[in-house]
Amino acid sequence: MLSKNEIKEIKALGQKKFRDERKLFVVEGEKLVAEALASGFDVVAHYRVEDIGEEAMARISQLTHPSPALAIVRQPAPAAFTPTADELVLALDGIRDPGNLGTILRIADWFGIHQILASEDTVEAYNPKVVQATMGAIFRVKMKYCNLSQFIRDCVVAGGTKYQSSEAIPIYGTFLDGDSIYEMPLTKGGIIVMGSEANGISPAVASTVTHRLFIPPFPTNAHTSESLNVAVATAITCAEFRRRMA
Repeated sequence: MLSKNEIKEIKALGQKKFRDERKLFVVEGEKLVAEALASGFDVVAHYRVEDIGEEAMARISQLTHPSPALAIVRQPAPAAFTPTADELVLALDGIRDPGNLGTILRIADWFGIHQILASEDTVEAYNPKVVQATMGAIFRVKMKYCNLSQFIRDCVVAGGTKYQSSEAIPIYGTFLDGDSIYEMPLTKGGIIVMGSEANGISPAVASTVTHRLFIPPFPTNAHTSESLNVAVATAITCAEFRRRMA
């Protein structure tokens, strides 16, 4: 049985300030809990409905319809970030929607992208909605939050040896006035910047971009939707980079 205090402590992890204080996050669902247990992350506690009962599970769950399994996982220490000229990295500028961030983590996992940079105003990776949307990618893709424009300018564009690059790393960004991604030469490695759902890439980050990409509609001159969802655009962009490699 769970005590009232234990239930209160678990439920509090639905709030960012408590996740930050305790360096913990919640994972729910049979698949995600299994991923957590196999990940090498520190699983602090693991609850199953047959052990604690449906009422207790409903009280600690962050979901509308509680799953049969829930785990409390310790957040890993912030990852060191070491991009190289032949590695593909995503950089997220102001992504606010938890579902989009979770889906982007899942996309990165699918396309073998293991490191993501994120601006400080990007939604927190351990938000329960983000964790659910990752479908386990949260345990395989590292995220670093930083002043994105400053990091790129100081440590990547300059080609600093601190980040294992003897040459400038290409910085790609998606823009409505960019060049077609299907016609522009693409490198094996580089950083791909994806902008916020509402405003796109911020001016400060845009100033660091060396290659401006555009995903054209079909046919090119067709009257279509104003733009693509950022997660969809990320999937198309990553797929084209990997297709070129193949």
